[in-house]
Amino acid sequence: MALALYFVIAYIGLPAAWRLYVRRHPALTDLPGVTSTHDHHPGDPINLALIGREDDVKAVMHAAGWIAAEKLGLKSDLKIAAAAVLDRPYADAPVSNLYLWGRKEDLAFEQPVGNNPRERHHVRFWKAESVDDLGRPLWAGAATFDQRVGFSHTTGQITHHIAADVDAERDHVIETLNTTGRVTVESIDNFHEVREGYNGGGDRWFTDGKLPVATVTQQ
Repeated sequence: MALALYFVIAYIGLPAAWRLYVRRHPALTDLPGVTSTHDHHPGDPINLALIGREDDVKAVMHAAGWIAAEKLGLKSDLKIAAAAVLDRPYADAPVSNLYLWGRKEDLAFEQPVGNNPRERHHVRFWKAESVDDLGRPLWAGAATFDQRVGFSHTTGQITHHIAADVDAERDHVIETLNTTGRVTVESIDNFHEVREGYNGGGDRWFTDGKLPVATVTQQ
């Protein structure tokens, strides 16, 4: 019995574990689980990742039906206000800045929900400094669904409030990417040790702890 167990561990279990370790991007080793706001309060959780060069990431997100968000500024602020007052869509509205590794997001994408400017799918991405053996960076993502506009529970400022089930938005992003036929997806179990919390706007979130990692394939 002991000999059989040895063969199972030595020739099946350990090689499989080693292949998984080798395949993992080095940026996943110490990837933080939660972003932060500009004043260092907890932000939205990291709940997915992409591996690929920037042009490939932008191309696959566009192919999956995502729109690049505008940058924050006076012009976009006025457009947001007009969209909210007039109840008209703003498909590439900017997202508020969140921070990971000490800097704000590098890319942000969104999908509007009908003509309602108060609801939208959106995801932010931060580019890791380390690359894999093919020279590809990892993009840590925080995907959430804006379900309404209201006052922040912590600052009193007008903001979008997110849906608590961040896994649903995570899965939505991955489902749209799968439709392109240009990604392969693996999932890391137990990425999150802490599986619930509140973001900087005071919105509750919860997760099952999984982190899907989508690698963009070359066409």
